[in-house]
Amino acid sequence: MINIKSMHHILRLALFTAVVFACLLCQSQAFGKEQIAVEDFRGKTVQVPVKINRVITISDGLIEGVMTRLGESHKIVALGSQCIPRVWAYDIPNKNGGSFPYKEGMNTITYLNPNFKSLPLVAKFGVGISYERVAELNPDLIIIRTGSCALNQGRDILDKTIGLLDSLGVPLVVLHGPNATPDPGIESISREIRILGKIFQKEDQALALAQYLASCVMMVRERTEGIVPDQQKRLLLLGLSPKARTRGGAGHVKGVDTLQTYFLEQVIRAKNAFTGPGAWNILNTEQLLALDPDLVVLVTAWGYHPPEELYFAPYYEGLQEMRAVKNKAVVALPWTPCNCEKRLEYPIDIMVMAKAAYPERFKDINLNQWLLDFYQTVYKVDKKTADELLSRQWMDWVRKE
Repeated sequence: MINIKSMHHILRLALFTAVVFACLLCQSQAFGKEQIAVEDFRGKTVQVPVKINRVITISDGLIEGVMTRLGESHKIVALGSQCIPRVWAYDIPNKNGGSFPYKEGMNTITYLNPNFKSLPLVAKFGVGISYERVAELNPDLIIIRTGSCALNQGRDILDKTIGLLDSLGVPLVVLHGPNATPDPGIESISREIRILGKIFQKEDQALALAQYLASCVMMVRERTEGIVPDQQKRLLLLGLSPKARTRGGAGHVKGVDTLQTYFLEQVIRAKNAFTGPGAWNILNTEQLLALDPDLVVLVTAWGYHPPEELYFAPYYEGLQEMRAVKNKAVVALPWTPCNCEKRLEYPIDIMVMAKAAYPERFKDINLNQWLLDFYQTVYKVDKKTADELLSRQWMDWVRKE
């Protein structure tokens, strides 16, 4: 028979065993949560640390923009785009004398993160990646986005680049920008945002951001519904690139297999006046005049190009004979340095083009107020900061509406 003393001993031993087991279980669970499994755009499951302090990013602003919204941008220790830290200025010449000055242009995330100006660069357009520098910076995580200017090569080169980064032994998450996919669309941008949200354990915030951007697109899509093909405007996506001029052309045009054409056809219900493929086609003056678009949309292309450049620059006198130019049917998209892939501001492009193409369907939209609301919602900033972001993207012309 077990006496009272033995019973107490057994109970104490059982209690001690239970406590030890519970502690071991907690330790096991904690160890299991030291990493998060994230599936990237390769279909590869990457074990990402729960505690992330040092991140290297290679993109033109999408990754950094989402991290800014999530409150994680302070963890970035190096960048992969020379266009992020730079501040830009242009003087557009006027054939009648003088010029049109544009000052203090920059990536939105640079204004929101002034420290980005002093971060080291591990990659640049046309130079490649410094793998030694990446290793020296001892990152916890590397996040890259193919299609960005530093990662805009062919598939064989990209695969080699990704393989070399993988060989460093640091968790590597690979995202693909829309133009780096076979069928460009905005759904992939939403997926990129959600993956970043999972990495930083802020999935609800990331989902809210993706849903807001999608709602901006849906609003435009709903307003342009019912525009039949023979009533659709023909838009020319034109980059007044100095690079094109040095090669005997007048500018670059976006083709039908780009995300910009997806915006036109699937959201705005308009047509691309240029029906060929490719993102950076060089056309001369005669070829551009022959396209005869209803509206010219000026995109970032080796610099910022406002309507004044097409209207008044002496080197574009030939294009000033274009019907759209004579009708002052020219609009400029926001300043987007390193415009290889779209980032969080892509709904602005859609709204600007839609309102210019079909003003009667958007007459109740004050573009100035819409932009302020957009910046405030996307980046969770106050109105004053939103107003500064508007100016940094050289969208001040909307204030005249």
